[in-house]
Amino acid sequence: MRVDSKAGVLAEVCAALGAGDSGSARATLRSGYPFEPVERIVRRYSVGQSMKLFMRDGFIDYYTGNRLINPGVLRLLHVVLGDDFPAHPNWKASETHFAFWELFPTVDHLVPVSRGGDDDESNWVTASMLRNQAKAHWTVDDLGWTLPPAGAVEGWDGLSQWLVDYLADKPTVLEEAAEPHRAYIGRWLRCTISALKANG
Repeated sequence: MRVDSKAGVLAEVCAALGAGDSGSARATLRSGYPFEPVERIVRRYSVGQSMKLFMRDGFIDYYTGNRLINPGVLRLLHVVLGDDFPAHPNWKASETHFAFWELFPTVDHLVPVSRGGDDDESNWVTASMLRNQAKAHWTVDDLGWTLPPAGAVEGWDGLSQWLVDYLADKPTVLEEAAEPHRAYIGRWLRCTISALKANG
């Protein structure tokens, strides 16, 4: 239902209340714009599940069509460039480059689980951290978003091949990286290699 229509329902509710008819107001609200509780559900996905999805979607934000970057690349840029590309392990905004919100791919539910969507690959889409947080538990229709064409890894791989090539050429960068960065990049590197092989 469009927001304009919802405003119309509430206008009818207010008119009924103004006429002293709370029963009609409740009936109008229940039929035209009922309360639907939103349940907050936190889910975590493995690096392998995430990489499979990101490759399927071509590292393209499902909601904007913008190109996204392999999370291992983003963290590697922090390791190599340091304070010019800061990254806080807990995403502290004052210590993290904005690229981690704009270009970091996440798993999002096209139809939020809290709104009846399934928690499986058929309902998963790649979205930037920024869009994922903006969308939260809303549907695309709720937000009035128009979806761009889907991405394909043949056109953009999120710099995944660059990650593999760079670390093959400069293995000491990863070996000498401080924790938790070394383990984080290592996980993404292993899954990236597997995903690139699987995608041929």
